[in-house]
Amino acid sequence: MARSKEFDHGGLKRLVIVSNRLPVALAKREDGSWEIRRSTGGLVTALAPIFRRMGGLWIGWSGTFEDVNLDELMPLNDKDISQVSFRAVPLTEEEVNQYYLGFSNETIWPLFHDMHSRCKFEPESWHIYQEVNRKFAHAVEKSSDENDCIWVHDYHLMLVARELRAMNVKRRVVFFLHTPFPPLDIFIKLPWRVQVIRALLEYDLVGFQTMRDRNNFIDCVEHFSSGSHLDARRRVAVITTPQREIRTGIFPISIDFDEFSLQAGDEAVTEKVVQMHQSMPGCQVILGVDRLDYSKGIPLRLRAFKNALERFSDLRRRVTLVEIVVPSRENIQEYQKLKANIEGLVSEINGEFAEVGWNPVQYMFRAQERIDLLAYYRAASIALITPLKDGMNLVAKEYCAANIEENGVLILSEFAGAAIQLHRNPLLVNPYDIEGVSSAIYRAYNMDMDERKARMRRLRNAIRRRDIFWWVDSFLNTVAMCKQGDTTTQP
Repeated sequence: MARSKEFDHGGLKRLVIVSNRLPVALAKREDGSWEIRRSTGGLVTALAPIFRRMGGLWIGWSGTFEDVNLDELMPLNDKDISQVSFRAVPLTEEEVNQYYLGFSNETIWPLFHDMHSRCKFEPESWHIYQEVNRKFAHAVEKSSDENDCIWVHDYHLMLVARELRAMNVKRRVVFFLHTPFPPLDIFIKLPWRVQVIRALLEYDLVGFQTMRDRNNFIDCVEHFSSGSHLDARRRVAVITTPQREIRTGIFPISIDFDEFSLQAGDEAVTEKVVQMHQSMPGCQVILGVDRLDYSKGIPLRLRAFKNALERFSDLRRRVTLVEIVVPSRENIQEYQKLKANIEGLVSEINGEFAEVGWNPVQYMFRAQERIDLLAYYRAASIALITPLKDGMNLVAKEYCAANIEENGVLILSEFAGAAIQLHRNPLLVNPYDIEGVSSAIYRAYNMDMDERKARMRRLRNAIRRRDIFWWVDSFLNTVAMCKQGDTTTQP
């Protein structure tokens, strides 16, 4: 597939990205003025090549409740997104509490990660979720025209196309879901299941991370949308309803492999790797990197590591688990309890097994600078990536890209989307199986160098072939095949 710089955009005038947050972060200086910086998210990195050539518009919340004129803060000193215009959607504190913290993250997030027992089905949150999606649709209507492609991202904004159709706004509107999509027996628990399915069918293209997610969506469409017809003979399936034609496909997101690999070899990173090995002499480093979230399976991972130390005494003083947890939603009580649980397990393991000069677990609760994260990736002999459910998990791909010596072992949950793409080259585990994960740790520790290198070489080649540019190209080339959003099926 052609690289992004050669993308044939099928006559599109402009790409309009719509996401919950803008790709910039605002910070107030001591003098009260605002400073704007590029965010570190993968989405802006993915789309930068398109924006450099085509220009474009990004619509999202600014992250502040204050009225900030973004135009007055431009131009942003960043060549990758200097051609991007921004339109901020103003949100109130109540809207963020109900739409984002409420419906998006206390209803849809656990439901889509097969954890329906954690769901809160509050009618008020659903009503405000609809209102906020309507706000985003109005911002799209005011800021775009019929020649633009509107690319909406993730579970926060599933209703935007529905709202645009209700306003009789004719646009090519497409959607990509970064999380998993649940099976019918889970999705059916959502009180507003019919409304969500019908809203997603208002998009011209709906993209998913894996075949499993797309098939789950199709099952729900067939169950809740009477009169729909499916043609799944091609890579991109076509759903025909009495009103419209919708395409749905599989587009596993990835990383900028070349950038990660190149930066991992920087002299400054190499120096930090040497320092890390010197601080943990004779130990293989096992690395976990996660955002604070119950879907990441961190407590079960710690219990599996403890089990490995109990069952395999030769691991003691020979391995150190470096667990990096990035703060997230700390004001929510459930996340506070999760943090306390993690810290309690770390203390329990270190209290039982630590010896002079060796702590089995090194725990860090903070975000890492890129140079430090790359150094941990390179220093780690084993990456332990065990989410209970994940749309893709880019940490697994980043670890492999940064493993330039090709001597690391990836232990990966079979419930991460990346497991489907990377096949048998990682050691695949069931994160709920504590002894199974424990055994995988021991196998990885004892794996000979020839097998390590063969597995890692295949992993790196697979990620290199289907990198972030491949993802952008594959999605947008499919968009170019879609009819414009006001299409109705011919009788």
